[in-house]
Amino acid sequence: MTMPKAKTWPKWFALALIIIVLDQLSKVYFNGNYQFGEQRPVIPGYFAFTLLYNPGAAFSFLADAGGWQKHFFALLAFAVSGYLGWNLIKARFSPLMSCAAAFIMGGALGNVIDRLIHGHVIDFIQVHYYNSWYYPAFNLADSFICVGAALMVLDSFRKPQA
Repeated sequence: MTMPKAKTWPKWFALALIIIVLDQLSKVYFNGNYQFGEQRPVIPGYFAFTLLYNPGAAFSFLADAGGWQKHFFALLAFAVSGYLGWNLIKARFSPLMSCAAAFIMGGALGNVIDRLIHGHVIDFIQVHYYNSWYYPAFNLADSFICVGAALMVLDSFRKPQA
């Protein structure tokens, strides 16, 4: 007789919710304490906090598309989060994949909140190399999405359990 799987999905949904709250609190702080385009060096020449608005997707993809992209990316985030959330509820993921799903859900929904409230995503982390190279500004939600995607890739290399 096999034991039923323990319900672990509430902890993963709680993690996603914590990510959303941290993301939104950080955006409220930067949006309220910085002027648009202002940069404050943290590590001069390498890392700064700033305030930028991104109406598009990653790296401002489709930023000048006329506004339809806001709705498209919101729907995409809801669809991906719904798929991941359903699989968490059904316990179809390994613990590592579940963590990845929570990171992606929290990040995606954090950015959706920005799109729905502001019409753009608030970015505030700037990584650069003096004035010669700049990585596009990003936020905590973006960071969690990227880490979640990396965890998914890592999980895909693991041997399936028999």
